[in-house]
Amino acid sequence: MIVKDDELQVTRECIAYFQGLLLMLRQTARPDEIVAITRGYRLKIKRMQAEVMSYYPHPLASHAESALFH
Repeated sequence: MIVKDDELQVTRECIAYFQGLLLMLRQTARPDEIVAITRGYRLKIKRMQAEVMSYYPHPLASHAESALFH
């Protein structure tokens, strides 16, 4: 679960890294094995993207704290 912006950035970098691996695998894997080889990476990307999308609606900590004092 992402709780801070720096964790968001790391997760986004991981997604980009795994997407790059998928692009390389598309070039090197045989057509009959590509689905099986890429399945784990695709599932990992999907989970990380869900975490990112879950994080976006949360307000910044500074905004949440200032709302408490108004």
